[in-house]
Amino acid sequence: MGLLEKIKMRSAELHAETVNNRHHLHANPELSFKEVETAKYVKNFLESKGLKVRSGIAGNGLEVLIQGKNPSKKTVALRADMDALPIVEENNVRYKSKNHGVMHACGHDVHTSSLLTSAVILHEIKDEFEGTIKLIFQPGEELLPGGASLMIKEGILENPKPESIFGQHVMPWIPAGKVGFRKGMYMASADELHVTVKGKGGHAALPDQVIDPVLIASHIIVALQQIVSRRNDPKIPSVVSFGFVEAKGATNVIPNEVKIKGTFRTLNEDWRFEAHKKMKRLAEGLAESMGGSCDFDIHVGYPYLENNPEVTSRAIQAAEEFLGKENVIDLDVWMAAEDFAYYSQVSDACFYRLGTRNEERNIVSGVHTPTFDIDEDALSYAPGLMAWLAINELTNQ
Repeated sequence: MGLLEKIKMRSAELHAETVNNRHHLHANPELSFKEVETAKYVKNFLESKGLKVRSGIAGNGLEVLIQGKNPSKKTVALRADMDALPIVEENNVRYKSKNHGVMHACGHDVHTSSLLTSAVILHEIKDEFEGTIKLIFQPGEELLPGGASLMIKEGILENPKPESIFGQHVMPWIPAGKVGFRKGMYMASADELHVTVKGKGGHAALPDQVIDPVLIASHIIVALQQIVSRRNDPKIPSVVSFGFVEAKGATNVIPNEVKIKGTFRTLNEDWRFEAHKKMKRLAEGLAESMGGSCDFDIHVGYPYLENNPEVTSRAIQAAEEFLGKENVIDLDVWMAAEDFAYYSQVSDACFYRLGTRNEERNIVSGVHTPTFDIDEDALSYAPGLMAWLAINELTNQ
């Protein structure tokens, strides 16, 4: 039996164990940088399989090295994130979250349970490949500054240094049984915009005696759209959106200030920081021209995510071998953000999507929603696919 068939077989055979791990993690979610019990569970499982675990990286992060023959020949890394979101779960399932207000609504329980089984498979076949596979179990993907950035600062991509790194993420828009890849630019940077518009409040019936921050804020929200529509190269995808406006006035009361919060996303780092300056100047100048003032604070978030074209091309070929060409699809640019982007900035990276949708079973909810769930048939092959991607990359010269 060839190595490909062996990995496929073991992934299917270990399906029940993968699902059990996923159920435990899903029922016991922990928020970003608070994954204490999650990390203990992951560590105990790996050690029970004979693997050596280095823990306490960037808080709750873990590292495992699986060394094949000639371990210094080449190193490839595989990453899974472990944190959950502050969402009240509405699913009526036996593995429903036991921690009220915390839920694995972004599939990190899937990523972690999948990589745990990948670890088992790779450990079993370590005498059949050359090189080293580094497994990264990461905390804090959902919260700035991002666990990836902290793990990198603490040397997770050193000793040994991987030549490439792979990450997997659930995708509820893709049917279970399929996976998706995109070469080059894939996901956007994400920055938070926190704006306080200051004026002079008073009676709403006497607008001539006030400096209306509500009116100023509305002009700023509209004007900032021009940063994307009129100041940006149309070939660079960009988004400005505001989802929070707080005035705390009344029907007949104009307040002293208004707070607005939003997001700016793009796929070009030079334009990203140029846009920051343009937005700040525009908002402050507009507020001043209308008699008020504006505090414009930008919380710089994750960078854009770029999939190395060569690594991703090899991964697509490997995925087609593993799942069949008809089950590997092309992805569009995705304007959401992921802290895996930090890895892609310093290493040749490939971040791909695992289909989890099943319309017949009404498994259709999006990530970050209280009814998100997956078709767990995907867990019969997801661990094996990730293991095969690593093996395939090790053999590339």
